[in-house]
Amino acid sequence: MLTECNGTPIVFKAHGRREVTASFDGGRLSSDGGALLLREADNVFGVTGRLAECFSDHRDPERSEHELDCLVAQRVMAIALGYEDLNDHDQLRDDSVLALAVGDRPSAGRAVLGGTRHGA
Repeated sequence: MLTECNGTPIVFKAHGRREVTASFDGGRLSSDGGALLLREADNVFGVTGRLAECFSDHRDPERSEHELDCLVAQRVMAIALGYEDLNDHDQLRDDSVLALAVGDRPSAGRAVLGGTRHGA
């Protein structure tokens, strides 16, 4: 019996000027698409932003690549996606779906997200 798939894409909140959709056409794939659902829930409830407010950021802003709220959101989303260990972020730091979920934008000369080692 053939599976009947719905070809209608799921449209998420835009990221800047970029449209965000989930489709099932076999294009660029990610096993972490659930991060976009987590992002939508976090946009409604603001959990990661409120959690980030509980921390004091004593880093030198001139030497910090990532905002504290982005790092907190990255860690919370990674745990929710099943990445329990902090060292998982070495691979997740270049994950475009997770970057989209935490609201970070890539810029020249830096990784998309934070990791446990610098400059990778």
